[in-house]
Amino acid sequence: QVQLVESGGGLVQPGGSLRLSCAASGSIFSINPMGWYRQAAGKQRDLVASITSGGSTNYADSVKGRFTISRDNAKNTVYLEMNSLKPEDTAVYYCYCNAAPLVRPTLRFDYWGQGTQVTVSS
Repeated sequence: QVQLVESGGGLVQPGGSLRLSCAASGSIFSINPMGWYRQAAGKQRDLVASITSGGSTNYADSVKGRFTISRDNAKNTVYLEMNSLKPEDTAVYYCYCNAAPLVRPTLRFDYWGQGTQVTVSS
């Protein structure tokens, strides 16, 4: 009922930048929050950043000051601007949202994108 499609991953050198995008589509009543998680090889999936419809943000300590999350509510799209990338940022990045589908607006579900690989390496 809600689909998340990510784009923008790739290979970048240390110190470089990347911008991830994630668009939600489907029969959506409301979405809140939206955000990004990441999972490095052999590790658990951890929150990177999240943003509410009102613009309140939350960041993992490891990315504060380097990553910026933003959101276009009209387009149901969330962005992650990643600067000063480090090798330890290498992971699969997953878009996430908590949403109420139009057919069941009183219920909320978690939805995940398919993931996009970010590799930081020289």
